[in-house]
Amino acid sequence: MVPFQEVLFEVRKVLQDAHPDLLPAFLTQLLEAQVFSAQYFQSLFQCVDPDLGDVTDVEDLARRLALPIWQKWDVSKEILFSALGDTEESQPDICAGNDDPIALDPQLLELIPDSLLQDLITSDFLHELDLDALCAELKEDYDHGEAAECPAPASTESEKEERPTRKRAAGERAPRKAPRLKRRKTVQPSTESPHPQDKSHVIDVSPPPLPQLVHVPLTIATALNSASLLPSSGTPALQFIQTINHLSPTVINSIVPVGPTYVLVSPQSVRPVHQLVPLSPADGAVAPAELSRTIIPMSSLSDSTSRSQPPSPLTPVSPTKDKTTQEDSPPTTPQSPVIPERVEDFIQQLKSHLRKTCSLMPGGLRMDSHYIDTQLVQRKLVIRTGKNANKCLEKELVVLIDSERKKATVDRSHVFQNCGPKPKCLITVLGKAGTGKSTLIQRLALDWATGSLPQFQFVFLLNCKVLNLTSPNYSLKTLLFGLSTTPGCEDSEAVFKHVLSNPDKVLLVFDSFDDIGDLEGLLQSFATSVTDNGYSVRQLFSGLFQKKILSGCTLLIATRPKDVLNQLLRKVDSILELCCFSPKDIESYTSSYFADASKQESTLRKIQSQKYIFSLCSNPLLCRFTCFLMEHQDTDGYALPSTLTDLCQRVLDQHLELTAKEQGSKQDITELCNMAWEGFKTYSSLLSQDQEISKELLDCGINCEILTSHTVCEESGKSQVTYFANLFMQNLLGALFLVQSKDVNDRTLVAQTVLHHRKRKVHGEWQDVLQRFVIGSLYQKATPHCCGILQSSVDAQAKRKAVEAHLKNLNPGELIPSRLLELFHCVYEASNVKLAKLLVKNLPDILSFCGAHLTMTDVYVVWHLLQHAKGLKRTFSIDMQDTCIPLSGLKELVALDCVTSFRAPTMDTIDLWEDLHRSSDELSLKNAIEKFTIDPFKASQLGHIENLVLLVQIHREKKLPMSNAEAALEDGIPAVRHLHKLEYELGQQNGPGAFHKLAGILPALQSLQHLDLENNKIGDREAEKLASVLHSLSSLKMLNLSQNCIGDAGVEKLAQALSAASSLQSLSLYGNLIADSGAENLASVLPAMKSLLDLDVKYNKFTDVGAKKLSAALKSSPSMKSLQMWNNCIPLGVFDHLRLQDPRIRAL
Repeated sequence: MVPFQEVLFEVRKVLQDAHPDLLPAFLTQLLEAQVFSAQYFQSLFQCVDPDLGDVTDVEDLARRLALPIWQKWDVSKEILFSALGDTEESQPDICAGNDDPIALDPQLLELIPDSLLQDLITSDFLHELDLDALCAELKEDYDHGEAAECPAPASTESEKEERPTRKRAAGERAPRKAPRLKRRKTVQPSTESPHPQDKSHVIDVSPPPLPQLVHVPLTIATALNSASLLPSSGTPALQFIQTINHLSPTVINSIVPVGPTYVLVSPQSVRPVHQLVPLSPADGAVAPAELSRTIIPMSSLSDSTSRSQPPSPLTPVSPTKDKTTQEDSPPTTPQSPVIPERVEDFIQQLKSHLRKTCSLMPGGLRMDSHYIDTQLVQRKLVIRTGKNANKCLEKELVVLIDSERKKATVDRSHVFQNCGPKPKCLITVLGKAGTGKSTLIQRLALDWATGSLPQFQFVFLLNCKVLNLTSPNYSLKTLLFGLSTTPGCEDSEAVFKHVLSNPDKVLLVFDSFDDIGDLEGLLQSFATSVTDNGYSVRQLFSGLFQKKILSGCTLLIATRPKDVLNQLLRKVDSILELCCFSPKDIESYTSSYFADASKQESTLRKIQSQKYIFSLCSNPLLCRFTCFLMEHQDTDGYALPSTLTDLCQRVLDQHLELTAKEQGSKQDITELCNMAWEGFKTYSSLLSQDQEISKELLDCGINCEILTSHTVCEESGKSQVTYFANLFMQNLLGALFLVQSKDVNDRTLVAQTVLHHRKRKVHGEWQDVLQRFVIGSLYQKATPHCCGILQSSVDAQAKRKAVEAHLKNLNPGELIPSRLLELFHCVYEASNVKLAKLLVKNLPDILSFCGAHLTMTDVYVVWHLLQHAKGLKRTFSIDMQDTCIPLSGLKELVALDCVTSFRAPTMDTIDLWEDLHRSSDELSLKNAIEKFTIDPFKASQLGHIENLVLLVQIHREKKLPMSNAEAALEDGIPAVRHLHKLEYELGQQNGPGAFHKLAGILPALQSLQHLDLENNKIGDREAEKLASVLHSLSSLKMLNLSQNCIGDAGVEKLAQALSAASSLQSLSLYGNLIADSGAENLASVLPAMKSLLDLDVKYNKFTDVGAKKLSAALKSSPSMKSLQMWNNCIPLGVFDHLRLQDPRIRAL
C-alpha cells in the first residue's frame, strides 16, 4: 500500500499547479470512477472561489481529496498520474484569454492525419511547418469526398516567398516526439449574428494589438469523410500557431492539456478583413444537427469581452460531452419524474399493506393507542487524539454524559433529517434487546404509509432474522420484492425499473442486523450488478452499503450495540441510540395498557414500590412482561418478582397456563428448549429447517409469544419461516435446557456459560442474558411450571456446586469493567447471601466501571450488593467515568456509606451538587463534595478542559453557578486542592487553541506534581504562557513538554521560569525545535535547578555547540542523574567524546 503522505504530496502538487478550468474535470473523473460520492463531490467546491474558479484553500482541499484517493488507490492512481503528467508537461506560455481556452474543433481535428499532427506539434511552427505538404496530404486523403465550402482568404505570393522554410541539416537529430495530444471536448463558442444591414454577409473585424487567435472559418455541411479543406486557388488554407499568453505566469499557475495549445487558423496576416458567410446549401439539403457549425468572428483576448458574448441558442451543449460550467446559463429547476400508473398502484398497495401489518405491536397492542414515542440520542464519531491515539485515524463513539445526552436527544421525525451538508444515506439505530428497535421501525413505516415521509416513494422492510444470508441465489429484485415486507406485485419488472431510476426515493430497512452474522470481511465481497441473481443477502447488503448498487438510496440499520465499534458502523452517516423508558414513559405505558383506572393506579403503585422491577421497566419489553403479569393476577395480594429470571419464568408460566386452557392440554416444551440452545450456539434466532416440530407445539409457541412466524416470497414460491420472538425468551429456554438436561454436565455448564477471565465475548448481550438465567434457574427457590414440564429428573445440586466453586476462584480485580458488572448481575440473580458476601469480600478497593454503560438496573444491582460491605467493614472508591450513568443513579451510589470517594464526569457531578442544593440536603451535599475526586485528570476532549475551568471557578468563588455562597464550599473543593497529576491530550488539532484556558487555571492547582503536555504542538507562544505561571506550581515534580514545536524563543522564556522551579525533578523537551541558542539558555539555568534529576532534550536541532554547552553545565550539576541529548545534528564523534567525559550523558 502506498503511504498516505506520498499520496497527499502528489495531490497537493496537482492542486497547486491546477488551472481553474481543468480542476472540475479532474474531480469529475474521480467521481465517475466512484472514488467518492456525488455529495462529497459537491462539498469539495466549498474550497473553490465561485467567481474566479481558483482554489481558496489548497491545503484543506488536498487533505479532503487525498484520503478517498488513498483508500481507492487502485482506481484513482491512473487519474492522478494523468493530472501529474499534464502539470509537468505544461509550458509557461498558456492561453488564458478566455475562460475556456480556444481549442481546435474536435471534428476538424479528425481531418488531420495522426502521423502528421504528431510531427507538427513537436517542431518549430514558424520555421519548419510545410503547409504545402500538409495541404497535399489532406488533398490526397480526401479528394474522393464531397467538397464543403471553406472560404478562407488565400495568402499573396509575396507572403509565400517571405515565409521562411528550414531543412534539417545532415546528421541533425530529429526532435523528440511528444506524446499524442489528447483531443479535448470544448464548449461550443457563442456567436454574434451579422449586422442586419449587411446584405453581402460581410463581418468587419477591428485589428487587435497582439497576434490574434481565430478559429478556422469552416462550415462543414456534409459528412466528415467527404469534407475538403483546400480552396480553389490551391494555396494553403490552414496554419498552425502556438497560442499567446497575455497574462503573467503568477496569474496563470494552472493545469492545461499536455503541452502548449495550438489552433488551426487561416494563414493570412492578422489585419482588418472581410469574411464572407458561406452560401446556403441547395434547396432540400439538410446538414446533420451534430455537424452544424456557425462562424465565429475574431474577438478580443480580453476576458470581459469573452464573457460579454451571449450563448449561442443554435448549438446547445450536451451535459454528457461537456464538463465545463457555463456562468451565463440560468439555473434549471429539477422536475419530479412522472410515476407510471402501474408503479403508483404498487405504491398504494404497499402503503395499504404496511398500514395493516404495522398497526399492531407485539402482544396484540394497537400502535395508535399503546406506542410510546421514546427519544433517540444522536451519537457522534470522533478520531482519536492525544499521544496514545492510533495513527490509522481510528474512530470511536463519543461517550456522552447525562447532561449532554439530554441535549442530544431527537424525536422520530428527525431520523432522516439532514443536519449538515452531507445527506444521511447510511443510518444506524442502536439499542439493547427489548428497547423497541423493531417497534420504532414499524412506527416509521406507518408514518410513511400515512404520508409523513414524502421524500420516499418506496419503503422496503427486511428482517435479518428470517433471511437465508449465505445462499447465493438472490438478486436485488428478489431482495426487494420477495424477502421484504411487501404485497404481491403484478408488474414487478416495471416497478423495479422505476426503483433503479429513482434510487434517492428508496428507503431500505435492515432490522435485527445482529443476525447477519460476523461482520468481519462483510464489505470485502459485494454485489455489483442489479440484475444478476447469484448473490447472497450478505453480498447484496455489502453492495448497497458501499453504493455499488442502487447508489443514492437510504439505508436504515437497526442493531444492538457492541463492546467495540466495528468497521461497518464507523462508516455510517448517522448513529442514533434508542433511549429506554423514562419514569414518565413507564407511567404512560401502564396507563394505556389497562383500561380500568383502578387497575392502572394499583399496578403503577406496585411497580414503583419495587425498585428493581421499576428499573427493569425502563426496558419496554420487560415493562410489557410486568403489565402482562399484573393483568392476570390479583394486584393487592400479588408479590412482584425480585429477579430477571423470576420475571421471565412467571411470564412463561402464565402464557403456558393460558394456552393450556385454550387447547385443553399442556404441551411439552422440551423440544423448544433444545432448539433455543442450538440457536444460541450459532447466535441465531431462526429455527432450523432440519428440525421438525409438530403443529401443536408450533401453535403453542406462537400463542405463548415464544415464537413468531413470517412469510417469505421467493422464486420457488411462498414459505413460512419461524423464529424466536425475543432474546429473553430464547435465552431463558436455553438456560432451562442447560440446567435440566442430562446431556449437559456440570463442567460443560461452567465452561460454556459462566464468566471467565480471558474468554472472548463475541456476542456480549447473548452471553450476558444467558449467564443470568443459568445462575438464576440454578438457585430458583420455587420450581416454575415450565420446569415441571421438562422430562428430566437430573438433580441440579452438582451443577450448583460447580458454579459456586467457580465464582469463589474468580478474582474480581482481574475483570474488565463490563465483566465486573456482569458478575454483579449473576450474583444478584442467585439471590444467595453467601455468594453476595463472598463477592463483596473479594472486590478490589477501587471499583472501576469506566466504559461500561450503567443503566438504572445496573445501578440498583451494584447498590444492593454493596449493602453487605458494612458488615464486612469494606470501603470502596468507585470510578464511574464514561458510563452514561443517570443523575438519579449517581445520587444513589454516592450516598452509600461504604463509598469513600468517587470519580464521575465533572458536569454530572456539578449537576448532582445543584440538585442537592435545591433540595436543601446540606449533609448529602457536603458528603458529595468531599467524596468527589479528579486525580489523575486526563483531558482528551475540549469539554474536559471547559469543565475543569468551571470546577476551578467554583473552587475560587466558593459557590455553585447561579447561586449564592454555599457553606459546604467554604473550604473550596478538595478535588481541586488535591489534584496531583494532569494529562493534557487534546492533540495537535485542539491542543494549541485550548491551552490558554489550561494556563489560566494552573495557579489554582497548588498540589499539582505531574504535568504532561506531550504532543500538543503548542509552540513558542503557548510555551511563554506556561512560563508565566510556572512559578505558582510550587509542588511540580515532573514536566513533559515533548513534541510541542517549541523553539529557541519559547525555551528562552521557559529557562527563566525553570530556574525558580525548586521542586522540579524531571523535565522532558524531547522532539522539539531547540537549536544552539535554546540549548545555551538551558545550560545557563541548569546549575540553578538543584532538584532536577533527569533532563531529556533528544531529537532537537542543536549542534555540537549546544551539546558542549549542556555538557559543561552538567558538570556544575552534581545532583543530576541523566542528560539525554542525542540528535542527528551532533557529530557522532563529538557525542561519544562527551559521553566519555560524563557517563550521565545518554543517547536514549
